[in-house]
Amino acid sequence: MLDKLQFLQEKYEDLSVKIGDPDIISNQNQWKKLVKEHASLEPVVEKYKEYKAATSTFDDAKEILYDKSSDEELREMAKMEMDEAEEQIDTLKEELQLLLLPKDPNDDKNVIVEVRAGTGGEEAALFAGDLFRMYTRYAEKNGWKTEIMSASEADAGGYKEMIFMIIGNGAYSKLKYESGGHRVQRIPTTESGGRIHTSAATVAVLPEAEDVELEISPNDLKVDVFRASGNGGQSVNTTDSAVRITHLPTGLVVSCQDGKSQLKNKEKALQVLKARLLDRMIQDQQAEIAADRKTQVGSGDRSQRIRTYNFPQGRITDHRINLTLYKLDSFLNGEIDEMIEALITSDQAEKLKAAEE
Repeated sequence: MLDKLQFLQEKYEDLSVKIGDPDIISNQNQWKKLVKEHASLEPVVEKYKEYKAATSTFDDAKEILYDKSSDEELREMAKMEMDEAEEQIDTLKEELQLLLLPKDPNDDKNVIVEVRAGTGGEEAALFAGDLFRMYTRYAEKNGWKTEIMSASEADAGGYKEMIFMIIGNGAYSKLKYESGGHRVQRIPTTESGGRIHTSAATVAVLPEAEDVELEISPNDLKVDVFRASGNGGQSVNTTDSAVRITHLPTGLVVSCQDGKSQLKNKEKALQVLKARLLDRMIQDQQAEIAADRKTQVGSGDRSQRIRTYNFPQGRITDHRINLTLYKLDSFLNGEIDEMIEALITSDQAEKLKAAEE
């Protein structure tokens, strides 16, 4: 580990020189790439400097402690300093191990979130609406922007389907753990007998695909335009502004009818299509990794029931890490950090264990 850290520090120092070179600055594309790499190395290099300082303190204190010419008071101070440094070294080692874990290349990206009502009829659609509001409020708390890509409203409220983008640095790193099946248990307002009903919704969190990652040939696309349906204002329902794109090689179909501009709807549909194609590639890669690992918190398996929201008891349980929180109201209001941090910690622990095997 120490050899790798020393190599990274030398690389960081080399990059520090390069990003100040006028010749490199004149090439903005190359300069931006180097600046990004430099910034990504900074946290681990700074932590390594702390580690080296702590080991130096430990060695100096140890030398004083075992120096027979040192007086008793000085040796006692050295012993205390040595113990403190040893504790600091252990903590810094753990932090460095986490920083050295391979980083998900998609972590800094914006995300496209797809929420769909599952089993449960009207209740499922209402629950899908609850989840949409939960994520948009979480985005607001993080200073991220939300943009609706496509929406299909249900007659009794909520959504049959809601597709939206969350724009913000690190959005994927936090929200990728939300992919999967979400289950709700509550008494519907129409239920006269007070019986608890169980409904479900699915969530898919897709990293936004950049053009450099994914090239789609126009010949692989079939584009249809049609008249938008449902609520949408004056001209949305009276012109052929809705767009449906079919990716012929995979059969993936994306529709967008959120706005009255056919061009904008086409752009949004293409964004969703690219994200789904990238996600399919990621899922295939993760399936290979998961074959070697018994559990994988961050796998994003759509078929997995990941969480239950129980209204009568006011609790949320995440089944992947067996964590239950009794704060349902604030959770649905976007206060989901505690759950997300626990999922990140669990995923990191799994990766550390796998790295040691």
